[in-house]
Amino acid sequence: MKSAVETLNPTRVRLTVEVPFEELKDSLDAAYKKINQQVTVKGFRKGKIPARVIDQRFGRGAVLEEAVNDALPKFYTEAINEAELNPLGQPEVDITELKDGELLAFTAEVDVRPEIEIPDYSGIEVEVDAVEVSDEDVEKSVEQLRSRFASTKDVERAAAEGDVVTIDLEAKVDGEVLEDGVATDVSYTIGSGELLDGIDEAVKGLEAGGEATFTSQLKGGSAEGKDAEVTVKASRSPRSPPASCRSWTTSSPRWRASSTPSRSSRRTAASASRT
Repeated sequence: MKSAVETLNPTRVRLTVEVPFEELKDSLDAAYKKINQQVTVKGFRKGKIPARVIDQRFGRGAVLEEAVNDALPKFYTEAINEAELNPLGQPEVDITELKDGELLAFTAEVDVRPEIEIPDYSGIEVEVDAVEVSDEDVEKSVEQLRSRFASTKDVERAAAEGDVVTIDLEAKVDGEVLEDGVATDVSYTIGSGELLDGIDEAVKGLEAGGEATFTSQLKGGSAEGKDAEVTVKASRSPRSPPASCRSWTTSSPRWRASSTPSRSSRRTAASASRT
């Protein structure tokens, strides 16, 4: 196999590849074997049809097409490796010549990673301000780590401040459920302030299977800036972390919003907790 590289621009090249026909032997054998398993010729057992009969009945062109399709990825990869290129994406391949028994030639255009020369940075000086860490900063970081890695246990009571709850959320605008307004099995620590404003009042008092509804202005997604009616359902019993680890959590930013629950929403949450 012979190959050459032409640089079209700093991020795109064209490979020109020529393959002697004898290097297609393995792919031709595989093509005959594959066609043998797919066709039936009277007088021959399936899979035992001679190559000359396949050529006569189905055409040499069908065999060549199957063989070339099988061989192209291998020869393209060899050419890429030989030229030490870093391709980005799939190539555009064009077969320029196919002479049975003689030659297969093709070109392949592909985007490649550009070569970047890094300038000398040894003379650059950077000044970094000294950072003072107080005991309070250390304590805060320790509490955050405790919260992240603390174990929790199920509690047989309604959800309360500091509990970790697993909830399903559904947001509606103008009575229609938003396509991106549904989330399931969201883990949330009550009082963390990391989800929708108003959700804390809604989930407090809920037990497994309980649900409540509140209104919130969405800060992201397809209905950004609109008021949404959000239904929250507790999918399992609340879990209580150690008392010293009830101050920090993380959650999905797509549910971040800002609002104040209406009185009717609070009543809905309260009634849900009683059920």
